Amino acid sequence: MFALFSFLKINEYGKKIIMCYYIYAYYSMKLADKKCVPCEVKIPPMKEDEIQKHLSYLSLAWKAVDSRKIACEFKLKNFKEAIRFVNDIAEVAELEGHHPDIFISYNKVRIELLTHCINGLSENDFILAAKIENLFKKLKK
Repeated sequence: MFALFSFLKINEYGKKIIMCYYIYAYYSMKLADKKCVPCEVKIPPMKEDEIQKHLSYLSLAWKAVDSRKIACEFKLKNFKEAIRFVNDIAEVAELEGHHPDIFISYNKVRIELLTHCINGLSENDFILAAKIENLFKKLKK
């Protein structure tokens, strides 16, 4: 996503000119609108303050577990709806190239997210969490 900014400037000859800049606005996007990026370079896992900041961007009850992963439990109508939800998550996870740990117990689905290559949390985990929230909200309509 790009944003166009323009402003009026007067050049050294006293002429008015319009200056335009395109600025890449990736960080101002909603998490669910972002795309997971491959973990090719060893980046450090998020620190606790970053984790808490990113948790605040999510609308459901995600919790940090040992500052290493985030988890959320979803309650659905029945087993069939739980499986449908898990299948929807699998499709999104494949598209994003980022895969959660999924646990199913009749009508409950527990999702755990962490970036395995760094054994901790990265923005990818929060991006996928936001996309999973959207799937759940759509399913509950």
